[in-house]
Amino acid sequence: MQSIKSTVGLCVIFISIVLVMFVFSKLRTPQLSPDEMRAQGVFILPTPRDIGPFQLTDHTGETFNRQSLEGHWSFIFFGFTNCPDVCPTSLSVLGQVENQLKRQAPELANGFKVRLVSVDPDADTLERLGAYVSAFSPEFLGVRGERAELVQFTDQVNVAFAKVPLRSPVEGSDAQSYTVDHTGNIVIINPRGHYHGFIKLPHKAETIRLTYQTLDAQF
Repeated sequence: MQSIKSTVGLCVIFISIVLVMFVFSKLRTPQLSPDEMRAQGVFILPTPRDIGPFQLTDHTGETFNRQSLEGHWSFIFFGFTNCPDVCPTSLSVLGQVENQLKRQAPELANGFKVRLVSVDPDADTLERLGAYVSAFSPEFLGVRGERAELVQFTDQVNVAFAKVPLRSPVEGSDAQSYTVDHTGNIVIINPRGHYHGFIKLPHKAETIRLTYQTLDAQF
């Protein structure tokens, strides 16, 4: 009789352990290893880099500066509203990430902030930026500044951009006579406002989401 009770007790303990492990595996935040990150184009700086003073303006008219980066994770893409392919594709992917977080991990969604910093200050007004980023998500912010102001920020996060002349547009056309070449990385800023890393092209929603969850869990 004692033997039966012992066996039943061990079975109950074993089943309890299995259930606990199952629940933990379901609740545990999925994470990527450093090797998995690098394989998917995510590069984390060995030591996050502090960012010095800069001052831009977001599409709501508020100042966007060093303090604007604190208290959340910022995923910043540097592009422009007339960009024909890379910019809308990357912003669309970032919108997918935001939606996935709201569905699957709402407690993390508020800490995920997406910013588009325009590298075309000649054409991208605040109004134009606001309409553009809002098409991808009402939570996204568009940010602009004059070239000298932009460089104060872009140089610190290893982003380059340059205006490139195009063939002369057809007379009477509204087409611009230039485009803007720019770095296609998504820059990651941690909640202390430090440059934490970057994600290379092509951008994938699953990679970005898992990267954010991994970094947030380890921070």
